[in-house]
Amino acid sequence: MVQFLLKTAETETGSQSPRLGMRTRTRHILAPAICMLSLALAPSIAAPRPRSQPAGPAALPELELEGGRKLRYEGSINSEKEVKPRHTFLSRLVDAVAGEPEYHTLVAPYGVVTDSRGRIIVTDPGAAGIHIFDFTLHKYKFISRHKDNDGLEAPQCVAVDADDNIYVTDSFSGKIFLFDANGRFQRVIGSIKGEGYFKRAAGIAVDSQTRRIYVTDTLRNQIWVLDQEGHILQKIGWNGTREGEFNYPTELRLIGPNLYVVDAMNFRVQVLDLSGRFQYFVGQIGDGVGRLFRPKGIGVDSEGHLYIVEGLSGLVQVFDRQGQLLYYFGAKNSGFGEFKLPTGLFMDRNDRLYVVDSFNRRIQVFQYFAHGKQ
Repeated sequence: MVQFLLKTAETETGSQSPRLGMRTRTRHILAPAICMLSLALAPSIAAPRPRSQPAGPAALPELELEGGRKLRYEGSINSEKEVKPRHTFLSRLVDAVAGEPEYHTLVAPYGVVTDSRGRIIVTDPGAAGIHIFDFTLHKYKFISRHKDNDGLEAPQCVAVDADDNIYVTDSFSGKIFLFDANGRFQRVIGSIKGEGYFKRAAGIAVDSQTRRIYVTDTLRNQIWVLDQEGHILQKIGWNGTREGEFNYPTELRLIGPNLYVVDAMNFRVQVLDLSGRFQYFVGQIGDGVGRLFRPKGIGVDSEGHLYIVEGLSGLVQVFDRQGQLLYYFGAKNSGFGEFKLPTGLFMDRNDRLYVVDSFNRRIQVFQYFAHGKQ
């Protein structure tokens, strides 16, 4: 039996934290063991920067995998303060006299995505708005919209197009809100004469090439395909348990030619082509490792492995196309790499992984190193 260990990178002083053992079980492809990442270290760490190496001397835990692959914890984000540049002596003196300014913080975050600029965009139904963290320019923006008929009330899932326009579903109003790359409101999608509103708009994905918008309507058990004006082009699926049928679909991800759909109450993730034809599914019902009971956010790395947040256990589980569990990490707690009621997940093109740790009011960031990419 192969044993893998969770280790921590050496600090600048050369010290190193003790290794933590892993439970293992024979597997293949990515790792011949199922690994549990439990990170019980000090709670403070520098916020992630838009580069592979995080700043600061804190020891960072890593999960070693087969073939030179690894997963490294990089940090967490929970407030506007973390994106601001370090204070000068003068600004600290002013804060000491006048008091530190108030910063926006995450209240009950749900969805996350990054755009072409590397900005981190987080929906927050608890704050009835959207946070945009720009670590490159050290800027922060909070988007809200208070209107009687078209107010943003419960922003849930989020997607961006090739021009960094931001699409946000509102699960309460059953609408899609469109903002430009600077966060300026453009329009509302989801009220077409003769069709009515979505019953509950949830997951959203945008195909910039075809200019199509894919939206899950959880209560209708369907995926709606829209044009950019919100006209309905197609409806995919209906209620059921067979291939291509749904029981409370939620999160969506459009990756290459495939549409990944969290089929929540069928306890699986279905993979469709862009016309809605069934390809395959991953997942089986259960509350143990390798099973799904409350699947939430999803993402795919550069090697095609599927990441699924399990809301009940606080785990992120990673599967291959055949549905075999490759490895998993997390625990139901508040330490590094641990989660309480995790929801959204996003894997960017550089294999940086963002997990919405909702009840802990933070976004945790990890870097996956694929085979031959270290």
